Amino acid sequence: METSYVVKGENIRKKLKKFELNVQELKIPKGFATALIGENGAGKTTLLNIISGIRLDYNGQITYFDKYNDKDREKNPEVKSRIGYTGPGRYYLPQWTVSDIEEISKLLFEDFSSEKFHMLCDELAIFPEGGFNGSKKSSDLSDGTKMKLMLAGVMARNTDLLILDEPASPLDPLMRDKLCQMIGEYIENGNGEKSVFFSTHNISDMENITDYAIIMEHGNIVEAGFVEDLKEKYIHIKGDACDVEAAKQILYTISTNSYGFEGICLAKDLDKLAGMKVTKEIPSLYQISVAVMKNNTKLVMR
Repeated sequence: METSYVVKGENIRKKLKKFELNVQELKIPKGFATALIGENGAGKTTLLNIISGIRLDYNGQITYFDKYNDKDREKNPEVKSRIGYTGPGRYYLPQWTVSDIEEISKLLFEDFSSEKFHMLCDELAIFPEGGFNGSKKSSDLSDGTKMKLMLAGVMARNTDLLILDEPASPLDPLMRDKLCQMIGEYIENGNGEKSVFFSTHNISDMENITDYAIIMEHGNIVEAGFVEDLKEKYIHIKGDACDVEAAKQILYTISTNSYGFEGICLAKDLDKLAGMKVTKEIPSLYQISVAVMKNNTKLVMR
């Protein structure tokens, strides 16, 4: 099956004081949920800000929907109308009320539906007391409730691409599950035309909704692929203590204790484990991500 891409990027670069984003190639498949995974400071927000058009001071080429470039994104209202974004920080000004947010959204986006916004506010229990409280100020909301309000605002539009920066971070476990449900329904209702690109530094809560993963370290993409393909490329291995030293020479990453070892092995290296008593398991995306990050981090791992 040939894959089409909702966003493609080449040679995307942005240099900051002590950090440089340097993405040689970026591909976000159309019709899927793509997770951007990495440590804090890996460059996820910088990349998302560039893709969404928040940051314009960068070098490189970006293509949207197979027909528009980043200059079109700024000049052609149709491009931005097809993209929805939520992010951390002062996304809404503190003095804005929920009604202010609704009215501003209606002015900015022709596809914004007040009816759907009210429905989503109720569905996400943004007002625990019930009903719709338009006089509630953004500054009076908890971080988790602010994120729910952002999600209600962006989901009340008719977009083709959602860009979500750490959407799960301020949410409780139940709401994270609800977020996965919302992303799944958004993609399913799009009949292959709607896509989601979200960042996270902890993929475990979002793994069940992730179709494609991009792993970043130090401003670079160090791994990318459909999750099912990554789970064929990497194998989780467990073995006995007597084979620890030999396994260290073969495994991609390894952790040891007095009983033995476990770690991630590249599938192409499995034959090198012949003669060792090991068990093989399909790794989770979390295990793959941690292994790839360990292999590329500047942290001292022991």
